[in-house]
Amino acid sequence: MKSHYDVIVIGGGHAGTEAAWAAANALGPAGSVALITMDPRRIGTMSCNPAIGGLAKGQMVREIDALGGIMGLATDVTGIQFRMLNTSKGAAVRGPRAQCDKDRYACEIQRRIASHTRVEVIAGTIDDIIVRDGRTIGVVLPPGAGIVQPDRAALDSDLRTPGAPLPPFGSRAADPCPTSTMLQASAVVLTTGTFMRALMHTGEAVTEGGRVGEGSATGISGCLKRLGFDLGRLKTGTPPRLDRRSLALESLPAQPGDEPPTPFSDCTLPTTLPFPYLPQILCWETHTTPATHALIRANLHRAPMYAGQVDAECGPRYCPSIEDKVVRFGDRDEHHVFLEPETLHTCEIYCNGISTSLPTDVQDAIVHAMPGCERAVILRYGYAVEYDMVWPHQIDSTGETKLVAGLFLAGQINGTSGYEEAGAQGLIAGLNAARRARGLETIRLGRDQAYLGVLMDDLVTRTPREPYRMFTSRAEHRLLLRADNADERLTSIAREWGLVDDERWRLYERRMADLASIRAAMATTRREGRTLAEIARRPEVSPRALAAELGGNVAEGLVERVITDLRYEGYVSRQQNEIKRQREGERALIPNELDPATILGLRSEAVEALRRFRPTTMGQASRLAGITPGDMTLLALAVRRRG
Repeated sequence: MKSHYDVIVIGGGHAGTEAAWAAANALGPAGSVALITMDPRRIGTMSCNPAIGGLAKGQMVREIDALGGIMGLATDVTGIQFRMLNTSKGAAVRGPRAQCDKDRYACEIQRRIASHTRVEVIAGTIDDIIVRDGRTIGVVLPPGAGIVQPDRAALDSDLRTPGAPLPPFGSRAADPCPTSTMLQASAVVLTTGTFMRALMHTGEAVTEGGRVGEGSATGISGCLKRLGFDLGRLKTGTPPRLDRRSLALESLPAQPGDEPPTPFSDCTLPTTLPFPYLPQILCWETHTTPATHALIRANLHRAPMYAGQVDAECGPRYCPSIEDKVVRFGDRDEHHVFLEPETLHTCEIYCNGISTSLPTDVQDAIVHAMPGCERAVILRYGYAVEYDMVWPHQIDSTGETKLVAGLFLAGQINGTSGYEEAGAQGLIAGLNAARRARGLETIRLGRDQAYLGVLMDDLVTRTPREPYRMFTSRAEHRLLLRADNADERLTSIAREWGLVDDERWRLYERRMADLASIRAAMATTRREGRTLAEIARRPEVSPRALAAELGGNVAEGLVERVITDLRYEGYVSRQQNEIKRQREGERALIPNELDPATILGLRSEAVEALRRFRPTTMGQASRLAGITPGDMTLLALAVRRRG
């Protein structure tokens, strides 16, 4: 191993891989990134549901792709069912979703990480984060850590080959260091997922670890506490997995994917990559029953969360356990459960909708009571995980901590849930870690620019007391932040930041030229006295029909995007005018040295909120709980005096 890297990323999950990828790109040819993970074979693992995207989440994956990330690309290569959700509603709230082959997804992420010449993967944990004069300067690795070289045969294998794909990375370093090692770095990104002091619960049984078959990161929590961070404890969970061969799937309603499917990445072109790349599968729908609910109520005292066994403050409200559903929605006789294949080469079925940590005998009864599952064989029981996290009022919307310069946090350590939220934070943190290493100013995305901006702003102004999940309702500018226009919003600025390579940029420029041609043709081509642009505003007009009118080799998807722009034109214009009015005040910086207690007339509640959250912009301050318009006036006056 080298003794110094520009950026060190700790953790190989969805946040860590996007952080390493973004940092390596933003650093440029001379940069170096170390990705440290306990087991390199588990890089990119889909711990829970092997699906990417969904409502609002799909928009974030499209934004990650527009910013040069890898989640969308890996999804397109490993997706086994693609669906566009909310198609009966407007384009602003539609969300692409894909069921993935979980093993192939992890392998594809590993292949991409291994292909980046500026990223080195290190097998190991960290014992300490080294801080000097308020700035991180590196980490300490325990004995046994070392670089892991990828298997060239695994890198070159075709993911369409039947059978289990080979993970490119092994589990251990070929030449481990015999003693503790200090690695220096200009910036460190911490992405610990659910592994900090993690415990798994199934009924009364408790096992140390953040995922089945893996350990717990016990030292990082103590290190963060010593540095002065305020930690919390959250909980998440996963449902049982069933053997497909034991299910009566023919008796259940089937859920097919879209035909033709829509890819996530702008770089997925049928001319260069067959799409869909893998065979496409069905999912099925079943449900719980009143008898199941009665059984759960009778056994709540055996559920870890209800028995006081779990120390976590709460679990995810928007992806609750079946125990929580039964308690919170007592008037419901049943809850939907979706049976989703996890891979093409095994018989594992994911039970989406019955996340649980109840004892195994109760899980048996819950599963066997569902239609089509009467003879189900459970391959793995559900469990809950409780883990440490850092309350995110202690970071800026750049991902950098306020206590320690050069230390960035991303993913579930910030109190979020979901692969997409993790990947989004990882990209922002990795980009800004690279900019810190290069001596450049860090960047923030605005709420009007991207769901990624909404996510980061929400985290630093509205400390979650439950795992945070993104929804379209959280974005006040969602008419602008559609899944179909992520490239127009973000790719050009990502190019300036060094995140977008030449090939992606070439495709983007061609796509923008095609859109301009379509817009011009629709504005000038007339039918029955009206331009096609005027005709396109009618709700009954289809993109396919207009594409045929334009003739030639016009992409139907681009025509649909132009139609959406035309139909939203009036609303978007008003929204953009409002954004312009707000932008100057929204992004005005608050001096770090400004003590709220010195602002004459500021209420004590406002002083407390400003001291706790330490907002870096006036926009962030305005969204804090307890801050009134009067407080903002006094704060603005104080900032102007400082300026």
